[in-house]
Amino acid sequence: MTVAITIIIGLVTLSVILFAHELGHFITAKASGVKVEEFGLGFPPRLLSFKRGETRYSLNAIPFGGFNKLAGEEDPGVTRSLASKSTGIRLLVISAGSLMNVLLAFLLFSLTFMVPHDVVSGQVVVMEVAPGSPAAAAGIESGDTVLSINDRPISNIAELSRYVQLNLGRDTTMVIRHDDSTTEEIQLVPRWKPPEGQGATGITISMPETTVTRQHYPFWKAIPMGAKGLIETIILYKNGLVGVIMGALPADLIGPVGIVQITGEVAMKAGISPLLEFAAFISLILGILNLFPLPALDGGRIAFVLLEWVRRGKRISPKTEGLVHLIGLAMLMLLLVAITYQDIIRIISGESLIP
Repeated sequence: MTVAITIIIGLVTLSVILFAHELGHFITAKASGVKVEEFGLGFPPRLLSFKRGETRYSLNAIPFGGFNKLAGEEDPGVTRSLASKSTGIRLLVISAGSLMNVLLAFLLFSLTFMVPHDVVSGQVVVMEVAPGSPAAAAGIESGDTVLSINDRPISNIAELSRYVQLNLGRDTTMVIRHDDSTTEEIQLVPRWKPPEGQGATGITISMPETTVTRQHYPFWKAIPMGAKGLIETIILYKNGLVGVIMGALPADLIGPVGIVQITGEVAMKAGISPLLEFAAFISLILGILNLFPLPALDGGRIAFVLLEWVRRGKRISPKTEGLVHLIGLAMLMLLLVAITYQDIIRIISGESLIP
C-alpha cells in the first residue's frame, strides 16, 4: 500500500508539472492564432479523447510527458502554422512552456512557506577544521559557533550548507562566536573542488541541541520569500552544473521513473511542505533544461528560429529541420530508456534516493 501511494503521489506531481509546461505552449499558441490540432497529457496510445472546436484533447497511457500538436511547426506553407508566424511570436510560443514551469516553481516555492511546516533550529558548532582549508586560513577553530553568512543568520546545518553553496568561489563573510563568547567577522572563499571529505570550507559541524518549531507565513511574506527561493535555486543549479563540469560533483542522472520515486518518497517521509519545494525544484529544472539548444527540445527549436533571424529571414528547409528534431528525439528516447532501466533496477533492489 505504501509503495502504491508513493507511486500515485509521484505520478500526480509529475503530471501537474508537465501539464503546466504544455499549458504554456497551448495558451500562447491559441492567443497567437496558431492552430492547435491536439493537446495531450501523456504519450499515446490514447486512453480517451474529445474534440472541441478545431482541437482534440486527449489523455494518454504513458504518463511521463505531454504534447501540443501544432499545425506546421516547421512548415510555413501550412495554414495558420507556427512556422508562418513572426519571429517574436514563434519565440514566445516555443519558450512559453519553460516560462510556465518557472512560474509554477515560483508559486510552489511561495506555497512552501505558507503551509505549516517543522523547522529545526539550534547552534551550529564547528567540530573539526581541516588543515590548509579556507576555514583554517580564516582562523576558525574547533568549538566556534557559526552565527551568520553574508549577514544571513544561521539557525541550522541546512542553512549553513545552502549559503556556502550559494557562494562557491566568492568572497564570503562569516560571523563566528568563539569559546570565550567573543564574536569575530572573518573572510573566506568556499572552494569549488575541495579535497575528498572536507567540503567547500573545510569544517565539520554539528548541532548539539535542537529545537523544532512549527512555522508558516502569510502570503504577503511568503511571495517574496518564494521569489528569493527561486533565484537561489537557479544559482544552486548553476553551481551544480559547474561542479559537474569541473569534476567536483558526480553526474548522477535520474529519469521520469526516478523522479516519481523520489517525489513520492519526499511526500511520505518529509511531508507536504518539502514535497512542494521538491516539486518546485523539478518544475524549474524542467523549464531550464528545455531551453538547452538541443534538437527535439524547445531550445533546439528556438535555435532554428534565431538562426533564421541571423540569416535575415532565410529559413532552413522544413524537411531538414524536421529530420534534425527527429534524430534528436530518437537519441533523447534512447537516453531516457537507459536512465529508466537504471531507475527500475534501483527500485527493484530497494534503494532509496533520499536518506
